[in-house]
Amino acid sequence: MRQPIRTRGRRALLSSAAALLVLGGAYAPVSATSPSTTAQQTSAAQAATEGCGQPAGLTTGNHTINSGGQARSFRLDVPDGYDPDRAHRLVVGLHWWHGTSADVENQRYYGLEPQAGDSTVFVAPQGIDNAWPNSGGQDVAFIDDVLSTVESALCIDTSQRFATGFSYGGGMSNALACARADVFRGVAVLNGAQLSGCAGGSEPIAYLGSHGVVDDVLNISQGRQLRDRALQTNGCQAQNAPEPAPGSGTHVKTTYSCDDGYPVVWIASDSGHMWDARDQGQAQSWVPGEIWEFFTALGSESPDPDPTPDPDPTPDPDPTPDPDPTPGEDCTATYSTANSWSGGYQGEVTVRADAPTSSWSVSWEPSGSVDQVWNGEVTTQGGTVVVRNASWNGQLPAGGTATFGFLASGEPTTPDLTCSSS
Repeated sequence: MRQPIRTRGRRALLSSAAALLVLGGAYAPVSATSPSTTAQQTSAAQAATEGCGQPAGLTTGNHTINSGGQARSFRLDVPDGYDPDRAHRLVVGLHWWHGTSADVENQRYYGLEPQAGDSTVFVAPQGIDNAWPNSGGQDVAFIDDVLSTVESALCIDTSQRFATGFSYGGGMSNALACARADVFRGVAVLNGAQLSGCAGGSEPIAYLGSHGVVDDVLNISQGRQLRDRALQTNGCQAQNAPEPAPGSGTHVKTTYSCDDGYPVVWIASDSGHMWDARDQGQAQSWVPGEIWEFFTALGSESPDPDPTPDPDPTPDPDPTPDPDPTPGEDCTATYSTANSWSGGYQGEVTVRADAPTSSWSVSWEPSGSVDQVWNGEVTTQGGTVVVRNASWNGQLPAGGTATFGFLASGEPTTPDLTCSSS
């Protein structure tokens, strides 16, 4: 059985990649609903796909389509609570060299699926010979065909398409960032390099790069090259991006100041060629939470195909709100359980500002341990968990809301929340 988090055959990978960097072909939009760059920047301006408002035309499982005269396959995962009247986020997960679409599904789409609840449709395309050479642009065209197939059958928010992948899959994610910046809202490249070409490459797209400083298959310098292209196209300001020393057992995150709507995040870790890097002494990887926070920061958690805003929105999916939110200083916090399983659950908290705020925090005493938080910064003080706003969602107008999510152990209960703001 293959090791799912490591790419084997270093010499073969690098030599074959050097011979397969050619990427050609002109851009062809996926559909008439593909967003322009401007529409991507304002994710509220979504477009409903052909699959909206009708029963799902595709179900979870493996599917085969014709692309470029070849039969090619992809894995599709539709959430159990799929609602055809609600536009869903779409995440494309790309496998590594010698990996498969089944491996991506087994890895829960790089740890993103457990965090998504019913908000997201996941797709794992299968590369030719378990690779992404993208000769003549055929793999980019294949992704186009996959999107067209999925969106004709399911309700997708076209302003909320994302791609991520590890190693060769990271290279393919970067190729999509180059060639389809007006189709994908953002990408997360995990230990990637320019292995699948970069046709176009002059349009901005939200970009997260994660790489190990002791990667002996694809050196971190190759990841920096991809990052630096994104910094240029996204109009980012130059700044120092520190990286941890080998043996430190840590990771360092740098968030650049870029054009509005096109952030660039670079995370360097003391790790080798593995997508799920973790700090010394930690059982869980920090990578899934960072990717999910990055993607969800670029748009609404559960966009509605009706562009008319709901004056009193209710968090999705299938919320069970606290009927009496606990008031704090100029804000209230409301809890809902987004998902649960044996021994754990996913919770969501919506903060509503009663008056304009520059920052907020929510505290409570959980019934179990809180293991991961996104869209906020978590600290623990004794038996109390405190989540403060992230750098981008602390400033709220009166009546404005922000939502953060978390994974926790134990059984879900409705906590007694205290919200404070300034």
